[in-house]
Amino acid sequence: MTKIISISNQKGGVGKTTTAVNLSACIAESGKKVLLIDADPQANATTGMGIEAKDDEKSIYELLISDKKLEECIKPTQVENLFIVTSHINLVAAELELVNIQSRERVLKDKLKDYTKNISYDSFDFDFVFIDCPPSLGLITVNSLNAADSVLIPVQCEYYALEGLTQLLTTIKMVKNSFNPPLVIEGYLLTMFDSRLKLANQVEAELRKFFGDKVFKTKIARNVKLGEAPSYGKPISVYDPFSVGAKNYEELGSEFIERNK
Repeated sequence: MTKIISISNQKGGVGKTTTAVNLSACIAESGKKVLLIDADPQANATTGMGIEAKDDEKSIYELLISDKKLEECIKPTQVENLFIVTSHINLVAAELELVNIQSRERVLKDKLKDYTKNISYDSFDFDFVFIDCPPSLGLITVNSLNAADSVLIPVQCEYYALEGLTQLLTTIKMVKNSFNPPLVIEGYLLTMFDSRLKLANQVEAELRKFFGDKVFKTKIARNVKLGEAPSYGKPISVYDPFSVGAKNYEELGSEFIERNK
């Protein structure tokens, strides 16, 4: 069974795309087949994998607003076992165009369902599908949450990040109640963590107090190499496999797989 995980946080700059790219890569390198869907108009997951964000009529935009099938939009990446549905700035228009589509909140879910019914499992039997959501709570994010089995929430270790969680959890609850009752929280991931800062340790303590085991044991530390890797179009495990960032995401991948055995 393929598990679909939406990586979501309406607050920008929390390490959402960094997590989508690097967690996907680490899990693929462990031998699992992974599909990364870039559902953000900024297309940072696309360029972060070294793929040009161009209008090739085979992106997430066409998948959502046309009769294009998922299998027509899947592209290989530089990482073995990792495939991607790319994004493009055109996706900005999809928010408006989806309004006029019937069952607009479940377009992505239906495309994924059709895929699992029609595709040859010998070719693309994905273990995990990760959806990199945009930093907003619009129709694209609702589509992503509706299509998902679970939500992974990156949380930057600062005060405003905690405040922003309330709005996101309200949206998740709305999607769960209205469209997708089985939706659960996969986990909260502490990002940009600096153990020398009192605030970072306080944020961690608060998260673990309220959410317990739902908070991943692995923390993603602040790391220069993690910031450099996207400009080279490589996940951290390819750009600098011996860096702290690569080690963090390798540990996160192992923890994620262990949780999903």
